[in-house]
Amino acid sequence: MDALTDKQLLMKIIDIFTDTYWNPLRDFLTKYPEYLRTFPAFILNPEHIVVYMTKDFLAIEYFGNEGLKKNITPDTIGVTFFNYSSNPQTDLLEEITGIDNSSITSKVILNIPLYSEDMVVPTNEAFDILIDLGWNFMAENAFFTINRPIFHFEKNNYTRIINGRFYDVKENSLKTRHIKWLDVIPINVLDKGDELDISLDLEFYHKIIEIDASYMYPLPPKEDYKLNKLPQLNRFIEFISDKNNNEPQITNFLNMPENRFILTMGFFGKYIYCQKSCQWQSEDKKNIIPDFFIEKPNGYSDIIEFKLPHLKSQSIVGRENRETFSAEIHSYISQTRVYNNYFHDPNNREWVLNTHGIRVHNPKRILVIGRRWHFSNEEWREIQADFQNLEIMTYDDLIDGVTAQFYM
Repeated sequence: MDALTDKQLLMKIIDIFTDTYWNPLRDFLTKYPEYLRTFPAFILNPEHIVVYMTKDFLAIEYFGNEGLKKNITPDTIGVTFFNYSSNPQTDLLEEITGIDNSSITSKVILNIPLYSEDMVVPTNEAFDILIDLGWNFMAENAFFTINRPIFHFEKNNYTRIINGRFYDVKENSLKTRHIKWLDVIPINVLDKGDELDISLDLEFYHKIIEIDASYMYPLPPKEDYKLNKLPQLNRFIEFISDKNNNEPQITNFLNMPENRFILTMGFFGKYIYCQKSCQWQSEDKKNIIPDFFIEKPNGYSDIIEFKLPHLKSQSIVGRENRETFSAEIHSYISQTRVYNNYFHDPNNREWVLNTHGIRVHNPKRILVIGRRWHFSNEEWREIQADFQNLEIMTYDDLIDGVTAQFYM
């Protein structure tokens, strides 16, 4: 008995959704173009979609802009497939959000609502940090969970999450996972004798075509500051999606005065310093020039290094139980290790303070690289834990952290 390959499975899934949902929705909008003004365009013209599959569920997550830029028929769509169906213990919500159930203090287990819009789900530690940051929960038109339970998707039922924000704490830093639009569908695996096949019941999509076509995505409250910043954040998303833009161009974009809020909000910093040359005081070595220093509220700075959002190779390599980062990512980690060595010398720290006014001691090295669909939460977070004072985050993690604050 031969199982379908992941590529074959993915093609079947895409074909099913195209015939059952995307094409009928596109036909409806073509017939009633008045809905295009407010239609959440990323459903039919996404930047990327991610398909998750377990033994019980199939989930599709959409990435992209809310507003229609060109038309409802994209030239190409990027698709990533995470197939967890061989492991019956896989928790789909854990894999999607990256929040391990072991970090949740409550042991109450509940099904996530079958339909949720503007759902805010912090762990208890994250809730405390949000309070410390002065976020006004009572002012938000959102559904908050307090003393968060362990959530699961309800078996045999369709679930939709729109604008869901999940918060956790890692190494004393707030981490945000923003789910713009996620559909979770029950799935059955069929044994047909000569191959394994999947069975999906998507009949309910026929009933919600008009509802989805007329849906208005929940954007943040219309305040001047947010209105000015949201378009700039969209420009950043578009900028990193262009493969013609290199690392220096990304750094220059973020250093523009109108874009610096992406770093200060994304890393909860007071001030940023861009590409400050740092001379070695006790050794004859080439100057180091980190992309950014981000000054935190305690007056000390961490180091942020930006690499390309488009990986040249797989992020994880190696056999099962021997996984490691690819040579590409290891090379980037090695570069940041030089920064750590530099600031281990008190003479270097004093020179940077006197020359640039930047106070640094045991800095966290933050490497921003790739997109969320380049990494499987199941593996790379465990590998990252082997590196001291190092945090690897995707561009989507950064964007989520900024976006979430616009809703607060």
